[in-house]
Amino acid sequence: MLRNDNGTEYTGKDTQAVLKKAEIQFQTTVPYTPEQNGVAEQKNRTLCESARSMLFEANIPKKYWGEAIMTAGQNSLPSKAVNKTPYDTLTRILPTEMICVC
Repeated sequence: MLRNDNGTEYTGKDTQAVLKKAEIQFQTTVPYTPEQNGVAEQKNRTLCESARSMLFEANIPKKYWGEAIMTAGQNSLPSKAVNKTPYDTLTRILPTEMICVC
């Protein structure tokens, strides 16, 4: 299933044909209601806050916002939808199994 916020990115005939051929159901939400997709909105907020914190802490100019967002996404924390971090998936070691050498 592909859910969209009524933007025009996926409403073209060609895109709709590809979705139909792949048997992907297409749904739209009510315009200007981001609260209908709470998981995605929370993830966006978390990414923005992480990027802002990294830029501020490292005293890096705002022109590197895109790179900060990409880094925040690669180092993302688990959410309710996905209960693992990329590190957990890669190493298959859960945080409770890790030993802290401080």
